[in-house]
Amino acid sequence: MPRKLSSISPDWWDYTTLDADIIRDAAALTPEKMAKLSRPGFKVVMYDTLEEFYLAEALEYVAAWKRSTPDNPVGICGPIGPTEQLPLVARLVNDLNLNVRSGHFWGMDEWYLDGKEAPPTHPLSFEKADRELCFNRIRKDLVMPDQNLHFPKADTSAYRESWDAGVRCAVMQGGQGDVKHWAFNDPPRRKGKYKDNPPSPAEYRKLTTRVVDLHPLTVAQNARTSGGGNISLVPTQALSVGPAETWQTEKVSIWQAGNHDNPFGQRLTTLMIAKKIPDAAVPMSLLADHPNVQFNFYRKGIGSCEVEMH
Repeated sequence: MPRKLSSISPDWWDYTTLDADIIRDAAALTPEKMAKLSRPGFKVVMYDTLEEFYLAEALEYVAAWKRSTPDNPVGICGPIGPTEQLPLVARLVNDLNLNVRSGHFWGMDEWYLDGKEAPPTHPLSFEKADRELCFNRIRKDLVMPDQNLHFPKADTSAYRESWDAGVRCAVMQGGQGDVKHWAFNDPPRRKGKYKDNPPSPAEYRKLTTRVVDLHPLTVAQNARTSGGGNISLVPTQALSVGPAETWQTEKVSIWQAGNHDNPFGQRLTTLMIAKKIPDAAVPMSLLADHPNVQFNFYRKGIGSCEVEMH
């Protein structure tokens, strides 16, 4: 029997196609109950201040690069969204006089425009943001060479090969979007063989770095967070690191300050991962099958799911 149609866009899969019991149970979670959903392989961490939250996120970069040596290079894969940690990373490296030249970094996604990746000159370029907020701020005698920075391109071959070139990815960081993605791993359109059911978790996990059609929620969210609400400014396709690369990382660390996804969404994926309910309509829930996942929350950003009219 086909699942119900999306309440957002009937041509797509998304979390509104889930069973009503899951929706109800997620909305009922308090921050205190969320904190108790940790289990082996999944850890929920709460931070009481934004300063502590973003410092802890920045320290994941430092900890990964401190493990790196020329003979055993280590890297981190990082997001644009959040970005507040990036200047802190540069300041920590400089002030601690930390040589990170053997370290690596993977940008996890980029906009796709007119058959190619958005250039670093584009105002919304993720590579531009990474460089300007972090790597250009690190002292030249400490920063890694440019060949150690890996950004996805329209020809994904070099980027994908960098994941198999002998560099360990200690951590893949991410945020969570309105459509419950990490990077731009959005749910698929509801058509063809996915008309009645989304792809199985095993099938979705095989996806590698690729061009992704963006769910309408993702386009609207990026207009809100990065474009002042101007939806026409936001591309409808992007390049995204895939689940295949994600499963090559030692740890997946998701950072939620309450700026990107809403109170319900933060609860939903926490519940689905904790209870091991992977569903490709909620891509973040597929991390239920990853062996080492950590959700990091700014406690005041979790909010409430109580109905309150404005």
